[in-house]
Amino acid sequence: MMPSRVTLVDVGPRDGLQNEPQPVATADKIALVQRLVDAGLREVEVTSFVSPKWVPQMADNAVVMAGIRRVPGVRYSVLTPNMKGLEAALPTRPDEIVVFGAATEAFSQRNINCSIAESIERFAPVVAAARAAGIKVRAAVSCALGCPYQGDVSADEVEHVVRLLKQIGVQHCGIADTIGVGTPHRAQAAIERALKHFALDEVSGHFHDTYGQALANIYACLQMGLHTFDASVAGLGGCPYAKGATGNVATEDVVFMLDGLGIETGIHLDRLVDAAEFISDRLGRAPVSRVGRALLARRGKALLT
Repeated sequence: MMPSRVTLVDVGPRDGLQNEPQPVATADKIALVQRLVDAGLREVEVTSFVSPKWVPQMADNAVVMAGIRRVPGVRYSVLTPNMKGLEAALPTRPDEIVVFGAATEAFSQRNINCSIAESIERFAPVVAAARAAGIKVRAAVSCALGCPYQGDVSADEVEHVVRLLKQIGVQHCGIADTIGVGTPHRAQAAIERALKHFALDEVSGHFHDTYGQALANIYACLQMGLHTFDASVAGLGGCPYAKGATGNVATEDVVFMLDGLGIETGIHLDRLVDAAEFISDRLGRAPVSRVGRALLARRGKALLT
């Protein structure tokens, strides 16, 4: 069942930088996207169209989208959680929009102040409008393997949200371990439920490495034939529900593992490490990625702490 090729979606420019407390220059965001594409990434989550009041880091979303040099064959996606966000995003010509729904009522209420059912009602017109404009719609099911407020999350709860997303016209479903507490069997169970409603080509995994399980979870999903995963260059992005913990699995770490398995990604690891070094230098710290740190050390680079 192991795939011969895997697609990685780098979410660093959006999901990673969104969590950074210090402002990141617009030019550096644009440069990061370009470096990722130059390294071979063919799917990049660029920015989010959310209120700058809540996420000031993404206030330059339209400028970033206007500044990137589009490369044929690359999908540039943006997060649009509501109609206002979609309306702002449409002039920037995204190839894909992303919405997200929580697997638990507790997280939905605490994160977006509404029930799961209400969140789906909000997303429905966004999905319809995006598809009418010829834009693909991807959704993520947050906290699919664990919730910071509820605790354990059942596969039934995950499938409930997956089914609702399918019903409103979402075309791709990502299963997200938002707090990084998932383990391989739980990851497989959640993916199995998604595969009951979406084709294998339209299901992906998004794993955080808070407890060091991300690569193990990805490997477990590879054994099921899953071949699309999110990852974040330099391991950008923390876990806001576990102080000081790492967040997104580092793209470099995933590529190194896939290279070792003989699975193609089309990504040049050394160029990817260059991209990680670039953004890490701008942020004033070393990459979280173990592979990135090891390869930079091999080059004789002195790492920041």
